Amino acid sequence: MPTFEYHCEESARLFGDRWEEVHRWLDEFAGREPYGSRHRFLRHHEEGINEAVAKFGPDAEPVARRHILSDLEHEGWTTRDPFPRDADHYRKIGLW
Repeated sequence: MPTFEYHCEESARLFGDRWEEVHRWLDEFAGREPYGSRHRFLRHHEEGINEAVAKFGPDAEPVARRHILSDLEHEGWTTRDPFPRDADHYRKIGLW
């Protein structure tokens, strides 16, 4: 799984800023009970990106999307797979 530092370094390289607050927010529930490593269904989807934009502004959209794509790709997701729309769709398409 990509680490916080990986996400921040990728953002600095791609977007010119580490965007630490966006990465912390996306992974806020990582390791917490009852979610553990299965926290992603909470915010790692299109609805979560929209929430990030509402919270951090429009420049957060590509940052949040890249964070989610990095995590999904690490789990074997490809561009041929559907991008999750929301928490229910995330689970429905078989993402853990």
